[in-house]
Amino acid sequence: MDMNYAAAAPEIFVGLAICVLLLVDVFLRDDQRETTYVLAMVTLIGAAAVTAYFAVGDQVVTFSGSYVTDPASSVLKMFAYVALGVTFLYSREYLQNNGLLKGEFFVLGLFGLLGIMIMISAHSMLTLYLGLEVLALSQYTLVAFNRDSAVSAESAMKYFVLGAIASGTLLYGMSLLYGITGTLQLDEVAARVGGGELSVPTLLALAFVIVGVAFKFGAVPFHMWLPDVYHGAPTPVTLFIGSVTKLGSFALIWRLLSEGLGPMHDGGWRDMLVVLCVLSLGIGNLVAIAQTNIKRMLAYSTISHVGFIFMGFIAGDEAGVSAALFYTFTYILMAAAAFGMVILLSRRGFEAERLEDFKGLNARSPWFALVMLMIMFSMAGVPPFVGFYSKLVVLEAVLDADLVWLAALGVLFAVIGAYYYIRVVWYMYFAEATDSTPLSPAIDMRIIISANALALLAPGLFPGGLLGLCARVLGA
Repeated sequence: MDMNYAAAAPEIFVGLAICVLLLVDVFLRDDQRETTYVLAMVTLIGAAAVTAYFAVGDQVVTFSGSYVTDPASSVLKMFAYVALGVTFLYSREYLQNNGLLKGEFFVLGLFGLLGIMIMISAHSMLTLYLGLEVLALSQYTLVAFNRDSAVSAESAMKYFVLGAIASGTLLYGMSLLYGITGTLQLDEVAARVGGGELSVPTLLALAFVIVGVAFKFGAVPFHMWLPDVYHGAPTPVTLFIGSVTKLGSFALIWRLLSEGLGPMHDGGWRDMLVVLCVLSLGIGNLVAIAQTNIKRMLAYSTISHVGFIFMGFIAGDEAGVSAALFYTFTYILMAAAAFGMVILLSRRGFEAERLEDFKGLNARSPWFALVMLMIMFSMAGVPPFVGFYSKLVVLEAVLDADLVWLAALGVLFAVIGAYYYIRVVWYMYFAEATDSTPLSPAIDMRIIISANALALLAPGLFPGGLLGLCARVLGA
């Protein structure tokens, strides 16, 4: 049996570090929880070092074909470490001010990271499902993290019930594929479903798989959980779900559909994704306009962005997948910064969740108003921010696939969606402030959120570096 432990060194390191954190946290007093935070950050730095040290130039398949490491998996894991590290940095002060600075938050965040890493390196449907459930169970628990909040408990219960149904649907689709192909390995599945007409059982299996994937992404009509979870969860948890976990969703659709079921693209899952894409673009952008709660607005915004990510996979070639990866990276940067601003404006006993809470922000802090402006303009796709270029590359991908109508629809809904982003900017610069409380975030929060916002500008001015990286690691 092939057991290349070096290939799985990052997962082994993170798993062992989680065990250490659990043991250390047991012996810490409440006023010593900063230690768990520091250890969690050290874990992320160590995981990045291990990943870089054991990085490979070519694909390596091990553990009897259930695990794969390649340049793309290393890049995705590195980005996951950065995204989770930023999440922890944004969250620390908020958790401390609200009496929620507990070791469980950091341990569950690392468990979620471990699930994402397993999904990124999955080469078998069983491994992919294992990683998905590790991530999902961490998310369910994190949503109910604030045990004194009835809203959080209700959101977690809804999420758990719907998530269990979606996981069961995905597992049933995978079991049908196993029955049809006689294998769990994704490359062998691709070899055995390729060529010829798709049978009814194969299409049925594909439909179940697409439902599970769409739920994990939050695509319409499987989006019912997303606004409630974003609204009901503590803002640091919303930040985690809205940014870091999107890498897991990308890994799921990339490994399962693009690699495992790639031969079923034409006449199979492409048409299903087109329907989900159109519905997500339409419902996401139109319903977001009616929201007065910024977390719910960003939830529907996420749904619309999922439609753009799907466009890359709809194109069906390596250039399209690299465009989808580029969009995923840039969306995570934008979402992390947006929820970081919500956390920054919040304080002890007060949640800056309403759009009105951003009124007059320019008078209170011109710099942070400018930071929020850059975030909103990037999400709206205004040049020269990276959000414009990320939309451009996926639109180019569907144009190359001769789906002109879909590209036109994407442009139309992008213009419609710009309204609710620009509305936030209007509140900051032209509405009278309803709160004169000065903003006094910690120095690390100031530095990171400023760097996060500026990171939306640099790739927009010079997109070739990140886009070229995505193309190289995916072999485009």
